[in-house]
Amino acid sequence: MVVQPPLRSKATLLTGLVALSCVAFAPFVSARPRTEAVLATSAEDPVLQARIAQLLPDVDPKEARQVVFASYALGRQLAREWRVSSSADWQCFLVNMGARKAGYCYQFANELLLELDALKLRTLELHWAEADPGTDLEHNVIVVTAKGQPFAQGILLDNWRRSGRLLWSPVTGDTSYLWKENKPELVHRLQWRHHYARQAPVAKPKL
Repeated sequence: MVVQPPLRSKATLLTGLVALSCVAFAPFVSARPRTEAVLATSAEDPVLQARIAQLLPDVDPKEARQVVFASYALGRQLAREWRVSSSADWQCFLVNMGARKAGYCYQFANELLLELDALKLRTLELHWAEADPGTDLEHNVIVVTAKGQPFAQGILLDNWRRSGRLLWSPVTGDTSYLWKENKPELVHRLQWRHHYARQAPVAKPKL
């Protein structure tokens, strides 16, 4: 005897379609909801500025301020430009369906990398970070460290998980992900910046 499955509501079916489409077409999207990262309070978030400035004694506080300002401002700017929804997974679905032009995590990370690289930082260094690489849950962010400092001691910057709102955390403090550095990917994206770049103006704090 064949057992018929129970009928599902339209809402349940739509949710399933969204999840399937993200897995099938967007390998960089993660569905993990929990995170120990915290939201930056503003483009001048004093706590985040202090954490970056304190990475090592020789970090220039002005550069720490520039990084925070640019990261925060860029996330908001991309959210407007890409018409980002309140859910990262729903944005994934909209991009897959052609209703949005961008909004995957690697796109947020790439734009942030190019934005921060344009600041020509002297005392801080940028890193391309990935979690679950090569899987349907792959996620990418940018990590900032002091010059020459190990990747694991850095601060991660993530504009994707909260739809353009800047999340940050020590690399080892984000319990939702196990972050690893991908140096070749960083080099590749900087070498081919004109291929990846959105060519947005660099955000700068008011003096």
